[in-house]
Amino acid sequence: MSQAKPPGLPLLAPVLGGLGLLAGMLLIAEGGHRLSTDPPSIAPVQGAGEPQPASQVRVRDTRPGQPARKIAQDLIAPPPLDPSAIERVEPRPPLSELGLAPRPKTPMPRDWRETLLFRPVATTSAVLEAMGRKVAISGTVDIDPDRTCTFDNTAWPCGQRARAAFNAWLRGRALKCLLPPDADRFAIAAPCALGRQDVGAWLVSNGWAMAAPTGIYAKAEAVARDARMGIFGPPQ
Repeated sequence: MSQAKPPGLPLLAPVLGGLGLLAGMLLIAEGGHRLSTDPPSIAPVQGAGEPQPASQVRVRDTRPGQPARKIAQDLIAPPPLDPSAIERVEPRPPLSELGLAPRPKTPMPRDWRETLLFRPVATTSAVLEAMGRKVAISGTVDIDPDRTCTFDNTAWPCGQRARAAFNAWLRGRALKCLLPPDADRFAIAAPCALGRQDVGAWLVSNGWAMAAPTGIYAKAEAVARDARMGIFGPPQ
């Protein structure tokens, strides 16, 4: 025989379900109200504070101090170098010999020394006096101060102009000349340099002196003649 169910049980189940649904809705509403009224609490970060001035902000040093990490060594690698394939070549010669101070082709006596001559004064276009010594620039032929040159049927005192140009270039600056120890007793032909500039090369290439037949400035004189510089050009 089946046991009879009490008559109130079918009605009790819907009531309990409705009460549970109502309680869940109330809990959800309460949680939303708290989220809207209470701001979220964020834990302070250690070391955070007021912004520091630009001068006190620490900037990370990105300069290379450690070797860079190698990436894709199998794909990016320096080409193989075969030492046997390297060929050593001679250095390129200078573009011009005019600006260099060439060494004399003939060996100089061993007792000749490089001597500084202070406050040089040109007496002609290639002869100077300094510190009681008279030096003629070797490899050059000076222009006499009384010489007159002609250009396009116009005569002009090229000798005086050449001497003035030499003095203007010197400006009393010290020269380094290769002189014997007793050069103060007589005039001597010697090579001189102003800094790294060879004096004879400057005079001849600018047309203020001529190249000696046995000297080393023949090409420099040809350049001056072609360019009509100095005594080979118009009046100056």
